[in-house]
Amino acid sequence: MPSFHARTVFRTSLVTLIGGSLLLGGLMLTGCKMGAGGDAEAKAKEGKKETEAMPVEVVPASRRPIAASYTGTAPLEARAESQVVSKTSGVALQVLAEVGQTVRAGQVLVRLDSDRSKLQAAQSEAQLRKLEANYRRSQQLFAQQLVSANDLDQLKYDLENARAINRLANLELSYANVVAPISGVIAERSIKTGNFVQINTPIFRIVDTSRVEATLNVPERELATLKAGLPVQLAVDALPGKSFQGRVDRVAPVVDSGSGTFRVICAFDGGGLLQPGMFGRIKIDYDQRADALVIPRSALLDDENDPAVFVVRGGKAARTSIKLGYFDGAWVEVRSGLQSSDRVVTAGKVALREGSAVQVIGDPKAKQAAAAKPASDKR
Repeated sequence: MPSFHARTVFRTSLVTLIGGSLLLGGLMLTGCKMGAGGDAEAKAKEGKKETEAMPVEVVPASRRPIAASYTGTAPLEARAESQVVSKTSGVALQVLAEVGQTVRAGQVLVRLDSDRSKLQAAQSEAQLRKLEANYRRSQQLFAQQLVSANDLDQLKYDLENARAINRLANLELSYANVVAPISGVIAERSIKTGNFVQINTPIFRIVDTSRVEATLNVPERELATLKAGLPVQLAVDALPGKSFQGRVDRVAPVVDSGSGTFRVICAFDGGGLLQPGMFGRIKIDYDQRADALVIPRSALLDDENDPAVFVVRGGKAARTSIKLGYFDGAWVEVRSGLQSSDRVVTAGKVALREGSAVQVIGDPKAKQAAAAKPASDKR
């Protein structure tokens, strides 16, 4: 029979055990309730986030003219350029042209000392006149059979030689006047009055600025599209905001085997703002479509293998694959996949997914719907 003390200890332990079990059960129940409530709240927040509309900017597809073009860069060059050299030696008595002056072909630029050349020309002229007189007398004597045919032929050859010497002397005399070989503008001058000029020494540089040209090295795949006569647009870095019109002047049909390119020469009217040496950005339009369906290039998704855009339909984003045509500046042609009434997303498309709810920024319908909501919904 257990003692009274033992029975008391047993009852106390039993009460403590039962109380601990009840407390543990209550804590577990409370934890379960809190866990269930937290999960429900997180799911509610997640559901709210999923239905939250994402702000985007849209642009409707529209119809406008668009051109297929090739673009490139090249420096402008003068149509013609010439170094003026002296064909004889002598002292420059007069220098008749300055840098920046416009000259015409054949205009005298420098006069050299020509005294020696004049004397040589006069000497050859005198010898020529003498031989001409002798030949005339010999012809009369030959008619009287007083001169042989051999002597007459010798005088004839001497006379022809004297004529050639005289022409050469006069040519040397003409070299005393240094003339412009082409029309244009004096770009450089390396001579002053009184300088001794050596033969074949450059003394001027003339640039023909009446027309400037730009040469493009174009990939061979464009050989069938770029032809002479096509319109060309030119913009130069030195003249921002200005555009110049020209044309394809000629095309070299030979493809360089090393670079795989061929040369396309574009011509523009000069004599004004355009100057040789300027850096030009060139656009050659080789095809036109007057009524093409176009969208901004910024609407395209970053997937070159599958061109696509996000279209807003029923307040949600729909990813739509499209077939592209010509690119023209900020616009791109859509050959299929869109209608004129479709609105494509241009800003905010990075975070979009198929079926994402969207709110068009600046859409008057969205503003009217927001204004019509009750105050309890807005909180």
